[in-house]
Amino acid sequence: MGSAKECIENGKAILGIEFGSTRIKAILIDEAHIPIASGSHEWENRLENGFWTYSLEDIGKGLKACYSSLLQDVRSRYGTGIKRLGAIGFSAMMHGYMVFDKKGGLLVPFRTWRNGTTGLAADALTELFQYQIPQRWSIAHLYQAILNEEEHVPDIDFMTTLAGYIHWQVTGEKVLGIGDASGMFPIDAGTKTYDQAMIRQFDQLTAERAYSWKLAEILPRICLAGESAGVLTKEGACMIDESGELESGIPVCPPEGDAGTGMAATNSVAVGTGNVSAGTSAFVMIVLDKLPQKVHPEIDLVTTPDGSLVGMVHANNCTSDLNAWVGLFAEALESFGVKVDAGHLYATLYNKGLEGEHDCGGLLSYGFLSGENIVRVAQGRPMILRTPKSRFTLANVMRSHLYAALAALKLGMDILTREEEVQVAQIYGHGGFFKTPVVGQRIMAAAMGTPVTVLETAGEGGAWGMALLAAYMLQREPDQTLESYLAQRVFAGSKGSRMDPLPEDREGFEKYIERFRAGLDVERRAGELV
Repeated sequence: MGSAKECIENGKAILGIEFGSTRIKAILIDEAHIPIASGSHEWENRLENGFWTYSLEDIGKGLKACYSSLLQDVRSRYGTGIKRLGAIGFSAMMHGYMVFDKKGGLLVPFRTWRNGTTGLAADALTELFQYQIPQRWSIAHLYQAILNEEEHVPDIDFMTTLAGYIHWQVTGEKVLGIGDASGMFPIDAGTKTYDQAMIRQFDQLTAERAYSWKLAEILPRICLAGESAGVLTKEGACMIDESGELESGIPVCPPEGDAGTGMAATNSVAVGTGNVSAGTSAFVMIVLDKLPQKVHPEIDLVTTPDGSLVGMVHANNCTSDLNAWVGLFAEALESFGVKVDAGHLYATLYNKGLEGEHDCGGLLSYGFLSGENIVRVAQGRPMILRTPKSRFTLANVMRSHLYAALAALKLGMDILTREEEVQVAQIYGHGGFFKTPVVGQRIMAAAMGTPVTVLETAGEGGAWGMALLAAYMLQREPDQTLESYLAQRVFAGSKGSRMDPLPEDREGFEKYIERFRAGLDVERRAGELV
């Protein structure tokens, strides 16, 4: 404790803050990368005028509240405050659409990654570039706004992501880490910047509209992991710390997306390594040694924080419907006067799922709270289906929901491993799906068809990964790669639990996924009718 207190008081502690879908989390680490304090703030997006969004007020208040929670933890643990830090890093949900005019005013409310409203634009750009452009990417949102002839488009001066926006506000720098930037517009892995040929194609596509801007002029400047991305301004310090104690001038590393911080937090930046993040949404990322042979709508091509090519399967939905079912069981118990600890309830129900039949007894679940691009579902409608012959038991219901949380992700992963023949030795898992020991890991191994390892540090999540990237900027040796830094200085000797896929689980999941595919028309039709 004394060492941690000295680290904080000497201004050597390093801070990572990540804006997730439902929680903003801060992790403070020491010079040995060990978490020494944390803070968090719960928040939630809203569906307004047809778009999932968070307001700028939500973002500002959330940042202050999260830091205040961290500061309270520091004072409680160590009896001191925070005046200076060694470095800071900010990360957030990738993709989405934030556009500003020349005065820095937000032109339309923030459109998050969750919106499935850019189908026409995404398809047109994929065809034009011969490169997969998902609906949630920033360029798809921009082109859809152009196709819709939205009034704000001619006034755009700057476009960025949530992490890029926060970084801009606290440093004045319009920059973005390459991993986050790769979810805005395609990256040239050779030059580690935006693909210039595709930039020209886009400008030609929109030339007749005679906007005052060109695409390259409104995109943030790309930074690689380890580079300096500015310092905290006096105004920025006030935006973070309401107490006014935090000093300006603190180095700030390139802002990154949650995919990049997940890679850092699981030591998955080397070719052939992979990680899966499973929470509100889910994504699996495999570092590739070459471009896929074909363009697959289910596979995004993004990069690591230092610019290596990554194949990414992103599912908009994962645990939201599963959480709702656990909440329903909690309500049922409370109606009988039984109050159960949430963690105990989750563990009990998740483990009950392992008692279910390997194919879920003929049950079928769809946990789509929102649209799901991987399977071309525009409007999510959570549902559970069964035939008169299905075995409708609690164990089968829970196993069905556990499978459903990963079903879309599995369909995308199968393309990488079976069609593109990508070899994956093992995948590192992190996120809320793995909080209950064994269960999430075992189901994920069955879905991915590869061993899944959960490190002891997996619970720290993306905020810790962001702190590691800030530490890399501050502490790396000259010319030391991110891969080397993580392997030698962060994860050397780290412990974790590995689980290989069980044959009976894999067989059961394959039977389940056949029903899942066959029933997708029902899910799509439900979105049209209800």
